[in-house]
Amino acid sequence: MLGKKPTTSDRTQYLDLAAQSDSPDPGYYPRDPLPPQSEFGGESSAAGKKREDAGVLTRHVSTRSKASTQTRSSARSGGSGLSGATKTSALSRSTRPTSGSGEGKEAGPSGGGSGMERRPSTRSVDSGATLVGSAMRRKMDYVDPVRSFRDGAGRLGRIRELMEKEKLDYYIVPSEDAHQSEYVAPADKRREWLTGFTGSAGVAVVSLSNAYLVTDSRYWGQARKELDREIWSLIPAGAPEGPGDYVEWLVDRARAARVGVDARMVSLDKATALQTGLAKVGSKLAFPHQNFVDIARGSDRPARSNKPIQVHGIEYTGRDASKKLRDVRDWIQAQPPAVPQYASAKAKAAGPTSAQRHVGMMESGLSAIAYVLNLRGDDVPFNPVFHAYLYIGLDKTILFVDSGKLRREVKEYLNGLGVTVREYNDVWAFLRLREWGDGKILISGTTTYAIALMLTNFRYTHAEPIIDAMKGVKNEVEIQGLKRAYTRDGACFVQFFAWLEEATAKGVQVSEWEAAWRLTEFRRRAKNYRGLAYENISATGPNAALPHYSPLKSDCLLIDTETPYLNDSGGQYLDGTCDTTRTVHLGRPSEEMCEAFTRVLQGHIAIDTAVFPAKTTGRQLDVLARHKLWQDGLNYLHGTGHGFGSYLNVHEGLHSFSNEVALVPGHVITNEPGYYKNGHFGIRLESALVVRAVRTKREHNGPIWLGFERLTCVPIQTKMCVEELMSREEREWVKEHNRECVERLEPLLRDDKRALRWLKRQAERPLGVQPVGPGGVLIEWE
Repeated sequence: MLGKKPTTSDRTQYLDLAAQSDSPDPGYYPRDPLPPQSEFGGESSAAGKKREDAGVLTRHVSTRSKASTQTRSSARSGGSGLSGATKTSALSRSTRPTSGSGEGKEAGPSGGGSGMERRPSTRSVDSGATLVGSAMRRKMDYVDPVRSFRDGAGRLGRIRELMEKEKLDYYIVPSEDAHQSEYVAPADKRREWLTGFTGSAGVAVVSLSNAYLVTDSRYWGQARKELDREIWSLIPAGAPEGPGDYVEWLVDRARAARVGVDARMVSLDKATALQTGLAKVGSKLAFPHQNFVDIARGSDRPARSNKPIQVHGIEYTGRDASKKLRDVRDWIQAQPPAVPQYASAKAKAAGPTSAQRHVGMMESGLSAIAYVLNLRGDDVPFNPVFHAYLYIGLDKTILFVDSGKLRREVKEYLNGLGVTVREYNDVWAFLRLREWGDGKILISGTTTYAIALMLTNFRYTHAEPIIDAMKGVKNEVEIQGLKRAYTRDGACFVQFFAWLEEATAKGVQVSEWEAAWRLTEFRRRAKNYRGLAYENISATGPNAALPHYSPLKSDCLLIDTETPYLNDSGGQYLDGTCDTTRTVHLGRPSEEMCEAFTRVLQGHIAIDTAVFPAKTTGRQLDVLARHKLWQDGLNYLHGTGHGFGSYLNVHEGLHSFSNEVALVPGHVITNEPGYYKNGHFGIRLESALVVRAVRTKREHNGPIWLGFERLTCVPIQTKMCVEELMSREEREWVKEHNRECVERLEPLLRDDKRALRWLKRQAERPLGVQPVGPGGVLIEWE
């Protein structure tokens, strides 16, 4: 998944029926009785035979006729919209007979753009012919979450009324919640409620006469589609002609103005940058006591989760929470006293006062709190976290949380750690009354600014996010858990691609949503599975050129055999968080597609095989992923990779391929270069890596050398590899990569003959598009 990104729109939280489940598990899906599992979660032999072909049609339609192929070809030159690709909306379907088949075929409208005619079949994979039991019920009962965005002008009007009362010229509505979370609960989707834009990153800025959405390149296409352009203007952050971010844009625009924002929804660093920039142009940042969107929204705001918090065992964490808390206290004690630079020589000689010593730290980040206490929750979709604040002092620790989420065993666990539990909103009284006594509190730049305001400059010191730094370096137990999780998730990908390739080879029409749903169903059977790590990015044709696209059941494209199909998806497992992307072609790719795929693959290989000295930053390695693309004048505008959690958030850590943070052994990071031809197709390859110490031939300057070990175990399709563009080492890397996948995944797939055939074929298949055989027939499927 793209760095900084995972879109957490609630448009397609697949099968999110956990509220109807009787299971105590914190997953996002009802835990129906599953077949017996092997060590890695694969079905036992008996269960495997029974369900080997579950989810695959026993009946299918004939392949598309030659006439329909000619229609697609002739349509390439004209049209508009989504490149002529047919949507699966039932409202736009019509039926007509299909040559070669006695059954009718539903056909959507064909059009121009890329000219892909896609005809939904009446016997498509939406048929539940071979789905059984709970899987069948889930599929038939699933409906898209209602996206009730209406009266956009009225919503803006209510915000402007409040602005006038507070005498504000601008009002900022960020994406984040009171914990600066990238993923937020439905009740905290304030920017989405106001704008209708469902992407996970973006800031709304409202003036008394205009409204703006500032977002980065990952979401430009999505924003243009979702915004009401009559009342909203898109500001493309990061574009050559655009601002770097919303702060830069607003400072350039708001002269002698009064700008308002909820202090809980911005970080200390962001608020400081805003205040500094606005002051230079005679403007002021104000903090109204109530959130304008919450007032305007009224009773329309969803209720918050009350699901129970659970202890995450040391068999997964590898380190006891008491030791993590001790490490934080040791760090607090190691911080130098906050003696002002302007203090007199006499005062400095007398030593620091009690008020200048650091006695504790405040943490508002949800994943940091879950990590340091070895707890997990279910308050935010796709993220096993819970809403809380945490104070860690030298003599006491206080968790501010809804106590109704704590079962008896969790209360006993926290009591054993010496953690006092107080209600969630008590944090403000704690800060206001300075209940810790004398001394300063350490807070990081990512802390919600409301905490800094409550403390004032005299009571806090800006410090590094120590828990985030600790969390970013995985111990060996976590690394081995991630290996197991990625192996199981890889087996699910193989089962999925084997099913998809067979279905399309038989002429079955598969929608983007159907493909995403099927992959989720394969994951449901895996050991330790707890839900998706983010919305499945299942995209074909022009949708694959939208980096954060996620399909709706009622509004998506059918996967075609003329453009690449991209799937960016990952599961949450008790022993790890997964994030993988593969791009495949189910027909005969064009020369342009093959060349682009090869350049992306070469960048992927360059990162995977990199060896570098200690203290090297991810940013210094980023060029390796782009070098071959740049040679052809190609590029991608998102980050090359990001850190991720151990059954936590899919985006985490201070390190990435965009930051100036040195990579160290134990850092885990994704490797995901891509290329996107707007309106036509998209390509991305993503694997997860862990930084390891490596031995080199010369060991210049000693054992300082680092490299990557790959965690992801999903074959790379060789069909789009242009052998002539690749070096001998690159060609051998692909073959060895796929052979390694066979070695790791074969034990999990012994009871799934279709998946096992597909897996082995990826390792045996030569590079490139294979020549057409006699009679113009190309057989890619046994």
